[in-house]
Amino acid sequence: MSSQAPHPTLLIPGPIEFDDAVLQSMAHYAESHVAPGFVKTFGETLSMVRKLFQSSNPAAQPFVISGSGTLGWDIVASNLIEKGENALVLHTGYFADSFATCLETYGANATQLKAPIGERPSFEEIEQALKEKPYKIITITHVDTSTGVLSDIKRVAEVVRRVSPQTLVVVDGVCSVGCEEIAFDEWDIDVVLTASQKAIGCPPGLSILMLSGRAINTFKTRQTPPSSYYASIANWLPIMQNYENFKPSYFATPPTQLVHALHTTLSQITARPMSERYAIHAQASDRVKAAVADLGLQQVASKPENQAHAMTAIWLPEGLAPPDVLPGLLKRGVIFAAGLHKQVATKYIRFGHMGVSVTDPNRSDVDKAIAALKEALTEAKQAKGL
Repeated sequence: MSSQAPHPTLLIPGPIEFDDAVLQSMAHYAESHVAPGFVKTFGETLSMVRKLFQSSNPAAQPFVISGSGTLGWDIVASNLIEKGENALVLHTGYFADSFATCLETYGANATQLKAPIGERPSFEEIEQALKEKPYKIITITHVDTSTGVLSDIKRVAEVVRRVSPQTLVVVDGVCSVGCEEIAFDEWDIDVVLTASQKAIGCPPGLSILMLSGRAINTFKTRQTPPSSYYASIANWLPIMQNYENFKPSYFATPPTQLVHALHTTLSQITARPMSERYAIHAQASDRVKAAVADLGLQQVASKPENQAHAMTAIWLPEGLAPPDVLPGLLKRGVIFAAGLHKQVATKYIRFGHMGVSVTDPNRSDVDKAIAALKEALTEAKQAKGL
């Protein structure tokens, strides 16, 4: 039985439901960020981040910094690319537009390679784009939560290494880390940026990154200083290295309670093989997508190979909009999200199925949500005379 106050089940693409132990760890007593106990907790947390990304390369470095996942964009844009250099942004939805805007804010030239809504750029298109001009970085949104589209990071990285090996491969993994396979070392990725509040299962407030040795060397050989102070790798790299080696260090005060929560959830996640976690999310995804099909509904990401395993973007029946359906779900104790993609936001809803809602066998969140969706749709159609 959960110790949390009764509440509707949060099944959006993040933040997600939290495990009791994770929330309880936030109640840790006040302590100094340079005290031995916290230094040990933070050091262990950074080591577990390596396991989360399946990385054992000592040249790579994990970062855990106070901020949202969006801070990861700023870290990439202000440290790994310089004014006037080129970035290729693979577009599968809303978040590619935002990442491109962030890059342009720091003076980079961002070229977006766009796909139709619900699709992803082909490998042939990516290869052709890489041959047209030199790109300092390529960015890929692993799961774009505005569309539910899953990108094939392994294949994209293979294309980049073959065609433009000097280009840094940057993955926005905000809604993929902890639920979609990421093999940082094996796939030869340079950056994965993520956040604490999605499949990792920690409350919002932590920006989490993994940088390769290649990425760190790219930063060290910049011709100009980094264009941010708080996001500067120069300021954060020694801090992370020291904490991981159990040495107190200071640049900016870390959120001690959130780090405790992250330590708790990563301890749970890394206690089992990552392959098991990916399989559990895939199985839950199959159930959700089968139920969506049984209801006669279509997904925004129509091709199975393009579909994320921790969320599903669902086209609503003609004549219905999110405000017609979401209140019916809430009445039944379930919270879904409205559409986000600017062009079609009024035509679909989003169902997040990740973290404890699918990994805890004692929870029935997914079954409850499927039943609620069926009833809410029937109710909304009747109200509209459909």
